[in-house]
Amino acid sequence: MTGNILLLTVIFFPIAAAFAAYFAGRKSERARDVIVFAAVVFTFAASLVLALRYQGVELRLADWGALALHFRADGFRVLYACVTAFLWLVTSIFTPEYLAHSHNRSRYWFFNLITFGAVTGVFFSADFRTAFLFFEIMTFSSYVLVAHNETHKTLRASDTYLAVAIISGLVQVMGLALLQYRAGTLEFAALHELFTGMADKSLFYLPGALLLLGFGAKAGMYPLHFWLPKAYPAAPAPAAALLSGVLSKAGVFGLVVLAGSVFMNDHTWAAMLLIPAAVTMVFGAVLAVFSDNLKRTLACSSISQVGFILTGVAMLAVAGGNNALAAHGTLLHMLNHSLFKLLLFLAAGVVYMNRRELALDKIRGFGRGKPLFFFVFVMAALGICGVPLWSGHVSKTLLHKALADGLYLYQGLSLEVPLRLSYIALTFTGGLTFAYMARLFVTLFVEKSTILPAVEEKRYISVPSAVALAVAAALVPLLGSFTWLMDALALWGQDFFHAHAPSYAMRYFAWTNMQSTALSLVIGALVYFVFVRGLVMRRRLLWPFWLDIEVLIYRPLLNLLTLNTFLRSSGRKPHTLGRLLSLYTLQISRRLRLLHENPAIIGHFSLDLLLVGMGVCIAIVYVFIRSLG
Repeated sequence: MTGNILLLTVIFFPIAAAFAAYFAGRKSERARDVIVFAAVVFTFAASLVLALRYQGVELRLADWGALALHFRADGFRVLYACVTAFLWLVTSIFTPEYLAHSHNRSRYWFFNLITFGAVTGVFFSADFRTAFLFFEIMTFSSYVLVAHNETHKTLRASDTYLAVAIISGLVQVMGLALLQYRAGTLEFAALHELFTGMADKSLFYLPGALLLLGFGAKAGMYPLHFWLPKAYPAAPAPAAALLSGVLSKAGVFGLVVLAGSVFMNDHTWAAMLLIPAAVTMVFGAVLAVFSDNLKRTLACSSISQVGFILTGVAMLAVAGGNNALAAHGTLLHMLNHSLFKLLLFLAAGVVYMNRRELALDKIRGFGRGKPLFFFVFVMAALGICGVPLWSGHVSKTLLHKALADGLYLYQGLSLEVPLRLSYIALTFTGGLTFAYMARLFVTLFVEKSTILPAVEEKRYISVPSAVALAVAAALVPLLGSFTWLMDALALWGQDFFHAHAPSYAMRYFAWTNMQSTALSLVIGALVYFVFVRGLVMRRRLLWPFWLDIEVLIYRPLLNLLTLNTFLRSSGRKPHTLGRLLSLYTLQISRRLRLLHENPAIIGHFSLDLLLVGMGVCIAIVYVFIRSLG
């Protein structure tokens, strides 16, 4: 009974506290801040107790047919609940200082806490119905965090974020309906039992592909990544840290269930995921190399790191029952990325609080003479680059080793080509990661400031924020140096991945396991000195505007589909293929011209789209109950 109460507390207490904090904030901002901080601390403590004493708790909250809520607290779930609560704790300490001069702070905290509860609900879900419900709550509450500043640019980015979230939610529903129809269940445990030993899974490729698109869009997988470089820079830095550190992992959560339960040892599925994962890795890093804005660089880096994680997810299906390396690498890189992006986005928040700028040419030299800021940024940078003795080296080594073992096992078979491409992409992307992080380091700590010292305050960060960031940053070398801690965390969470215990102990600092890291660092140094400094920075090269996939493909295509649907409903003859192509070209040219003339132009339909999305979700829930109940 105590375990059940703790499980419900971790999920629903932040949501209840959101209402208390909002109404308290209407009378006293201090009372609101106390309620928020107390709620986050209490939830973090409850998560730790649940993790240490009550693993294995399973609870059905209500029996409402198709909408019965089913939760389970096992190793991975409680581990990521603790990670989520830790990130919320650190950002909650930092946020009051960051939003000190912002408007609608009570609204921000209201939706922040609801998002907290929704994300935790996703991680504790034991079936796809429960996960989908909390996914959609998370989508609409986090939309308000992205749109918080309410500038033209922010609203346009939040429009894109919401549109992708709604469309991916619809695709998820179609996939879940097909999976329920063909498998007869959406329970994670039942799906694993059903598909274990099933030889032919071709009947489930269509629902699997739909779910891959739905979850992949929310994780930031190519080619559904385009919302991410817009939404993360638009959101306040603490919200961006949560979006990148935790919310993107909620999308990965669904893909882990698919790979580990439904498509275990299915090479077709593995190949179908390996290719977009490799493209996501490389393309995100390329975008980061061309970025000239601190938060946008970190956002593009998030796309790339999601590609690393998705590669590990794909290897779960490749390795079948021998997936210990893939499972441990995936889990640990999820944890690492959450920690790295917490530190990096909050470091960007420190820069913005003092300079009110994030363009790289306007924040030069900000970190000079700031030892704490140097420590926080460098720990995260070395970690994300996979340098030995920092935690990123452990997870990247496991992913490299899993791919190398896969190449050995499937040499000469059809799976060899995607595995080899993935291995090359992993190594090359590691080099690009070093290149763009080196550029950020040189900009912040080596180049001289273009702003007079008198403009900046001597106290650039408050004491509570400094302590929180320092503690979080210290975890990176701690985990990287004492690798047995990371192995213990991986063993703790491996059951969720249906992974066996490793057959041998990994020697992370043996030369055979450090060769790929060394090669990545050499590639990164060459890319930085030859390409980044020699070409990108000197000529101020940026990613071409006309290659924005949203402007080039998605928005014109959506306009055409909407127009053709209107013509059909009005009884008029729809356009032929040739006419559609001509209109498509016209739409592209018009949009490029308008956005070139006025980059801040927006459609002002955020609220309308939000209401439409809520209506669609209500309709979906009704149809789901009628069809499955």
